[in-house]
Amino acid sequence: MNIIENIKDWMQQYPVTASVVKYVLLVALVMIIISRFRKMLRKRLPDSDIRYKSQKGVEVVGYAIIILLSVTYFTGKVNDFALAIGLFTAGVTITLQELILSIAGSFYIFFVKVYKPGDRIEIRGIKGDVIDIDSIYTTMMEIGEWVSSDNYSGRIVKLSNAFVFKGPIYNYSQDFPFVWDEFNLPIRYGSDVELAKSIVIKIASEELSDYVTQSMDNWKDVVNKYYIEDAMVDPSLAITMTDNWIQFNLRYIVDYKKRRLTKHALNERIGAEIQKTNGAVQLASATFEIVKIPNLNMQKGDA
Repeated sequence: MNIIENIKDWMQQYPVTASVVKYVLLVALVMIIISRFRKMLRKRLPDSDIRYKSQKGVEVVGYAIIILLSVTYFTGKVNDFALAIGLFTAGVTITLQELILSIAGSFYIFFVKVYKPGDRIEIRGIKGDVIDIDSIYTTMMEIGEWVSSDNYSGRIVKLSNAFVFKGPIYNYSQDFPFVWDEFNLPIRYGSDVELAKSIVIKIASEELSDYVTQSMDNWKDVVNKYYIEDAMVDPSLAITMTDNWIQFNLRYIVDYKKRRLTKHALNERIGAEIQKTNGAVQLASATFEIVKIPNLNMQKGDA
């Protein structure tokens, strides 16, 4: 009883400090409840996608409760909520504009569905797979930099959600999870061009048939959803005559996560088939031909 009475006396002597302490304890209680609720969801929800979205929803609700609690605690009236928010926004807009933009960006990302966890995106020159989105940051597993092709570099990058308002966002997987890729094949002059064409087209058709079939339905949905012309998803071969060789340009569609693996398989099989032609088809390389060596007149000068 003495402890309770001492606490009451202390609160009466220092009302401002007591009010702040009570506010901190209330906020801490809300945060503990939210944290426990998130842990419960993490344990009881088996599906990773539903579990992730549920935890993020609880986090947003927690922020809303803390804001409402803060306003009502210091103003004393729920009716003053709009006025308090207006005064608060006017006071901190300049100093906390990046934070405000980040929070607004998180809502924009969620409602407009700019991207979601699991998508591969490129933003502000940084490319990677989205592994988390919270109220302030988007977390990505970086791709590229010193690592060739679409491989992970091992670095985890955090980007402010405010960046969604500051530049273009390239999404590799939204609506149409395929990309067009290509590579050039130099064929030596004098080779059997028709045989070379048949080898490339045959192997490309075999290796890429699954991607072509899968992408057709996705592309139809994209055409129906957006103002865009239809495009050919079948492999196509274009031939260009250069000074040094006949250049075969193979263009094809592929799963955005399997560009490197698919290009390796195509090159390996095409190279092996060309070897079997016994010289009828030959790969070219850069060469220099010396047409004529000028005569050199060397005269011995007088001693």
